[in-house]
Amino acid sequence: MDWENARYLLVEQQIRPWDVLDQKVLNRVLAVKREDFVPADKKELAFVDIELPLGNGTQMLAPKMEAKLLQDIDPQPSDKLLVVGAGTGYLMALAAGLVAHVYGVEIDAAQADTARANLAAAGIKNATVTQGDALAAAQVQGPFNAIIVTGSLVEVPALLKDQLAVGGRLIAVVGELPIMSATLVSCVDKGSFGFRKLFEYNLPRLKNVAEKTAFTF
Repeated sequence: MDWENARYLLVEQQIRPWDVLDQKVLNRVLAVKREDFVPADKKELAFVDIELPLGNGTQMLAPKMEAKLLQDIDPQPSDKLLVVGAGTGYLMALAAGLVAHVYGVEIDAAQADTARANLAAAGIKNATVTQGDALAAAQVQGPFNAIIVTGSLVEVPALLKDQLAVGGRLIAVVGELPIMSATLVSCVDKGSFGFRKLFEYNLPRLKNVAEKTAFTF
């Protein structure tokens, strides 16, 4: 396969039509070899417009969604960014070229090891992967200027919001089927948050998300 041509077509045919027009984000998509971050047996699917199953109950976001989330979180060069659900490390690799440091937390220990190996092989120096449950404990590296969640949530938990620095942003897909929405949470002041729905998109749940209980009488 001509990977470079496939990468160019990925940007022009999938990512730009999704209103991802920030050139610095597009440059990262062109620079980072996504095919090196997908599982070896799925390499030929590296540029397919799907959430790619990783075999451990998690998934790799579709390329357009990775680029869209990164653009909409508005990464800044001085930012400390957290990726909840590090996966294979690809989204972290994209972000690493746009922020001061990117941290990833991954609940699956083997997947965390894979992400670390992929990032090291790609020469990414400003990325750190931690194994753990981001919904159970705050990350010691916080507070963060930006947080990206790679699986859907019923609602954004206080534990994540409280790890935002003042002026920080969090983006996550929130809601229940059949309609979920990518939602931007902004930390206006300590304990004060603004919310804005950006676009509709359905994603599988982040691991260990508690569903709402249906009351019966």
